[in-house]
Amino acid sequence: MKCPYCSAPDSKVVNSRPSDDGASIRRRRECLSCARRFTTYERAQLEPLMVVKRSGLREAFNPDKLLRGLSLATEKRPVDAALLRGFAYGFEDDVQTAELPAEEIGRRAMTFLRPLDDVAYIRFASVYRDFDSLERFIEEIRGLKDKEE
Repeated sequence: MKCPYCSAPDSKVVNSRPSDDGASIRRRRECLSCARRFTTYERAQLEPLMVVKRSGLREAFNPDKLLRGLSLATEKRPVDAALLRGFAYGFEDDVQTAELPAEEIGRRAMTFLRPLDDVAYIRFASVYRDFDSLERFIEEIRGLKDKEE
């Protein structure tokens, strides 16, 4: 492990124990060059969730991309940003498969937004479902009203 203080390539482990959450190992290290101590955390690296795009291409899931879409949909709306971050960064943990179609991510995001804010839901749906006319907007809004009644 490279020292964060002097960039020396070698250090020794002085102490090692599980972290509070039990999902990682906390290691206390000492640089063999400058003798300063620092802490590192070791965590299992799981295979990334792969997103299957409409074109058939596969790419690694990026929670920042999902958060960006949710943030655009909820811009200037009374939706807590912490909820959006929690959903985007916790999304991968909730998925029980190695691959997921992009459409499924969109459906889950719409399901998440629906109870939070109708306007944000419609904004997200308009991009996700690629609304091409005013009639599609009206149809989706009517669907919202029908579900409320």
